Amino acid sequence: MLPPGGGLLWLGLVLGSVCASVGSAAPGNSATDALNVLLIIVDDLRPSLGCYGDKLIRSPNMDQLASHSLLFQNAFAQQAVCAPSRVSLLTGRRPDTTRLYDFNSYWRAHSGNFSTIPQYFKENGYVTMSVGKVFHPGVSSNHSDDSPYSWSVPPYHPSSEKYENTKTCRGPDGELHANLLCPVDVADVPEGTLPDKQSTEQAIRLLGKMKTSASPFFLAVGYHKPHIPFRYPKEFQKLYPLENITLAPDPQVPAGLPPVAYNPWMDIRRREDVQALNLSVPYGPIPADFQRKIRQSYFACVSYLDTQVGHLLSALDDLQLASSTIVALTSDHGWALGEHGEWAKYSNFDVTTRVPLVFYVPGRTAPLPAAGDKLFPYLDPFDSISESVEPGRRAGDLVELLSLFPTLAGLAGLRVPPRCPIPSFHVELCREGQNLLKHFQHSFSIKNLQILLLRKA
Repeated sequence: MLPPGGGLLWLGLVLGSVCASVGSAAPGNSATDALNVLLIIVDDLRPSLGCYGDKLIRSPNMDQLASHSLLFQNAFAQQAVCAPSRVSLLTGRRPDTTRLYDFNSYWRAHSGNFSTIPQYFKENGYVTMSVGKVFHPGVSSNHSDDSPYSWSVPPYHPSSEKYENTKTCRGPDGELHANLLCPVDVADVPEGTLPDKQSTEQAIRLLGKMKTSASPFFLAVGYHKPHIPFRYPKEFQKLYPLENITLAPDPQVPAGLPPVAYNPWMDIRRREDVQALNLSVPYGPIPADFQRKIRQSYFACVSYLDTQVGHLLSALDDLQLASSTIVALTSDHGWALGEHGEWAKYSNFDVTTRVPLVFYVPGRTAPLPAAGDKLFPYLDPFDSISESVEPGRRAGDLVELLSLFPTLAGLAGLRVPPRCPIPSFHVELCREGQNLLKHFQHSFSIKNLQILLLRKA
């Protein structure tokens, strides 16, 4: 963990040492022409985004990313629980192989010494860096975010993370509470900031450091929101007036649903404002007016997250890295907002297992930006909404987050790890997911091709 405030002098010395000593890139992919990778992992983000057809959500920056990208419409996590999903997608192995279904074991100790995506890039000449929640903290990543295996430098965690579940939410009584619904005045919270803001600032600092590096970089940025509690800058609530918030289209617990298929959303029941509702266990229901407030706050968190992604992507333009950096954006799993009477993850309904999955690959999903052009200018969600932005191209095939490992390796020009044998506990480097590279063939849309031809003319 880096020192609070950045520790940039120390970080510069470490990065300088790493960049000087790191090995060359994979054969046929020299360090000078290797593509960088920016992997953005969001916590509990379902595909409630404009680019996925949601007409209510203000997500202009992620929509703009999608307009230059290949968007997978039917991408699914392996399990709707943070730690198992993150270990699975970062190792390319199923939970049945990692033997992790909860938060209480480390795969290298209990299953096999499996390579991870960042470890593979590190071993192929990349400087690998982690910001925010990438691996799940705790036992499942050996209390170290899988360092030093996966990362060239110590992972960074925002200093304000420790306040996420404390009494920082001012209620109608004027007192501070540990609430589920937690719009805040950022200036009034501890340290005067929020974890995702700190993560964005640190990630941009790292991009600046790597701009002049002789080695390519792999930077993973993990954002906390829209994970509960819904603690976000209060101004984002204005984007979603309660009168515009509808209830879930299928809010009833399905008749005859086996109890094992339902989760009683104990995570949110522990919050003070939900406790005050005195809900029955396990099914509730939650009063309709409070349902609308939950949905309002989740949507507000998504728009707040979008601004952080927007600032991060804008930095790629400012640092002239957009033409040499792959960007992949996804989530560890989704989240239920009243569908089937659920208000959590921990189930197999598609609202908790389906995730956004977007890949921007310079020169493949979009033309290389011309000198001075910006692919990712920051877009303010509070500005009047312009015409909707369509994804560069959509893929409707059913895909899994297991495919991140082979796909990122292939897009970067590295050798794609081989398919795993069965069993594969003894094999350090292999993957259980399909390689999605076939979807990137001829991925320019007609619109993008026209733009490219006009530039050449």
